[in-house]
Amino acid sequence: MANPRLDKTPDDEGHEPPSSPQKDAWRSSYREVMALREFRAIWSAHTIATIGTNLLNIAASILVYQITGSPLAAGFTIALGFLPPLIAGPFLSGLADLFPRRRVMVVCDLLRAVLIVSIGIPGLPLWAVWLLLFCSVLPALPFAAARAAMLSEIIQGERYVASTAIIQLTAQVGILVGFMAGGFTSGLFGPHATVMCNGALFVVTALIVRFGVKARPAPERTEKEEGGGFATVVAGGARLVFGDPRLRTLALMAWLAGLYMVPYGLATPLAAEAGGGETAAGVVMAGTSIGALVGGLVLTRLVPPVTRLRLLGPLAVLASVPLLVWLFDPPLWLMVVALAASGATASYQFVANAAFVLCVPPDGRARAFGLVAAGLQVSQGLGILAGGFFAEFFGTGTVVVGAGVLGIVFALLLALPWSRMSDEVTRRMQETEAPA
Repeated sequence: MANPRLDKTPDDEGHEPPSSPQKDAWRSSYREVMALREFRAIWSAHTIATIGTNLLNIAASILVYQITGSPLAAGFTIALGFLPPLIAGPFLSGLADLFPRRRVMVVCDLLRAVLIVSIGIPGLPLWAVWLLLFCSVLPALPFAAARAAMLSEIIQGERYVASTAIIQLTAQVGILVGFMAGGFTSGLFGPHATVMCNGALFVVTALIVRFGVKARPAPERTEKEEGGGFATVVAGGARLVFGDPRLRTLALMAWLAGLYMVPYGLATPLAAEAGGGETAAGVVMAGTSIGALVGGLVLTRLVPPVTRLRLLGPLAVLASVPLLVWLFDPPLWLMVVALAASGATASYQFVANAAFVLCVPPDGRARAFGLVAAGLQVSQGLGILAGGFFAEFFGTGTVVVGAGVLGIVFALLLALPWSRMSDEVTRRMQETEAPA
């Protein structure tokens, strides 16, 4: 049942106002999106969850290191976050197309809260900590798919682009806050207490979504899917993505991150080779996020929608170009500048994300988004693992340059067909501006 208080809110509070016919209406999209009560609820919940997820990563790593004294075990604890999308991402994301999406988000956050609190119980064996940590990531997959699909029901067109940009820009800040808070609170209160208290954050996010977002029914399924079960829904998501050239190209553009994010996984040895320590490694890792913040703001606030979509191909190519700096054995400051430049151009992901969701039929948005989001995390995880492996044999600089070259080549192969599709995608996104 819908929240009666939300059902009586004015149009500019709970629902999207009619599109403005003005040519430059897109410039006010940030302000219009933030005026929507439902968006503010989803945005707040996502921000808190992002902080909680990254706080958990650091605190759990410290907890495991205290148990084992092994840097390898601590590193594996962080790497566990990449495994659930590989194993279960496309399957669990389909739940958000079978059940009401608000319900999926609330249940997922409550499950995460229980699992995270369990991780912090003192005396657990290492295998139990890892198992609970693995399971705690699983509910995040249908949660993210439900969030993206629900946003497209609340907000359409250019405002949807603004909404995803706001969420992803905030996520960059949330990552940094989570890392810093995890280390500080673990040192102050201990990792067990930090992890258990962190579980409470997800109870808060569940309450925000439950009382801040209007209840909506589950999306209607197509006739082809009504006779099938869960496996049919999952298979339908793959057909949606790979059977449509627009969606396929946008998905592959997203997965390019597995190449230009290779330096992130090599931050510690790269900083050490430049004469820096742990602090320098942290600065190297932050370079991409800083660039993404600046690039995302510029791309979504200053560049008109049509031009923005046409730039996706060139920006995808440019995202890997800064990695060629490692041909010249760069000093630490130049590494950070190069990665910031890569992050700025890689902010095309914000626009590609929104374009992808709006081009998917409403009844399949959650599973299609879940499939691509899982692929993005897997590509990043595999890229980091492969980078570390080859660096053992060829050196970090060679590996980073190699990843840059591959990124440029693959991006060019995607940019060419995209140049013929971008105007069609623009028209499709503009169609969603029309009031239902």
